[in-house]
Amino acid sequence: MAQHWWQRIIPPTKLERDLALQCVLSAFATGAFLTGTAVFFTQIVGLTGAQVGLGMSVAALVTLALSVPLGRLSDTVGAKRLWVIAALLEALLYFSWPFVGGFALFVVMLSVLASIETAGRSARNAYRIEVFPRATRVRAMAFQRSARNVGYTLGAGASGVALGIGTREAILAVPLLTGALLLLNAWMISFLPELVRQVPAHGEEHHLSPGAFRNKGFVVLGICNGVLSSNQVLLNVVVPLWLVERTDAPQVLLAWLFGTNTVLAVLLQVRASRGAETVDGALRAVRWSGWAFVLSCVVLSVTHETVGWVSIVLIWVGHITITGAELWQSASDWGFTSELSDPRRLGDYQGVWGMGYQIEPIVFPALYTFLALSWGAPGWAVIAAIGVVAAVVSHPAARAAERHLARHAAAPVAA
Repeated sequence: MAQHWWQRIIPPTKLERDLALQCVLSAFATGAFLTGTAVFFTQIVGLTGAQVGLGMSVAALVTLALSVPLGRLSDTVGAKRLWVIAALLEALLYFSWPFVGGFALFVVMLSVLASIETAGRSARNAYRIEVFPRATRVRAMAFQRSARNVGYTLGAGASGVALGIGTREAILAVPLLTGALLLLNAWMISFLPELVRQVPAHGEEHHLSPGAFRNKGFVVLGICNGVLSSNQVLLNVVVPLWLVERTDAPQVLLAWLFGTNTVLAVLLQVRASRGAETVDGALRAVRWSGWAFVLSCVVLSVTHETVGWVSIVLIWVGHITITGAELWQSASDWGFTSELSDPRRLGDYQGVWGMGYQIEPIVFPALYTFLALSWGAPGWAVIAAIGVVAAVVSHPAARAAERHLARHAAAPVAA
């Protein structure tokens, strides 16, 4: 029986719908602030563009160093409890942004905020793995990611209104709106179902299973996943710069590209995630992501030589293939973390897995921008080769992670 179009974007169960609504709200909140960060930090906080970039780099390094300890917190205090606490603290920090002045305080504030967001993300991921049955876990996460895309779009629209007004009061209202929405977000999280599994007293279970760092295959797989997730750098950094500096395509095309990405992510994320509920299925999604990543590099590399409508069409095709790489990479991410995380150390495993994502913003914006804009087509070939290596190495790494869990008798969580 054929599905109606709305059945592909609306989750079928109440819990999935509740979490999707929570995702819309939290993404609405953070999306509003992210859209206006450059204006807020330069006009309100009084920083230069170079200071903003340096502060973000410092915050990224801090969260990379703290990713594993923050992930382990959810094993100690409980995933849902930590998620609520992190959401509340995050809201309070956004309320504090209008009072931040000077570079030093900006760096401290950004680092603390990024660390709390990392703790909350690890707790949320651990909660999602535990609360859903294995059969529906990846599907639920796909619906949530689609919902986040909707939320980010709403947030960008709200921030756009404030930036359009342009007054100091309007810009100051953006972090206050974000804080208010995040308070509501924390309230929604508190009403989610409690987990059946109890947090072990004094780490009793932890003595029976080695930490995530001991699972070398999982560590390598997390790094490969972080490399493949650099499709976001292509989408948000490299392609816009390439379009403006190396092609004759009109700059207004950027708005259509981002709009296309959002629509495809909302409509196709669940479909792209089908079959990724197993390790074999997740590896298949990795292969599809790798092929899409390579194809996008090949298509975009030739637009330096094309003109007119040919450039526009090829850039659009290249952007769509990057979106495909994004959707399949996300699906493989959920399959791997669901099936290859030790249920006795879910927070620990999410912390290690998150390190791959923390490496991405530190390494790839500068690397990919240099390769594409300085080397041209050969640079795009190197970027494609990086994606291929990550996709290829993911396969033996996933099998090594499976063998590690088998040796230590860690069956996947079956909620």
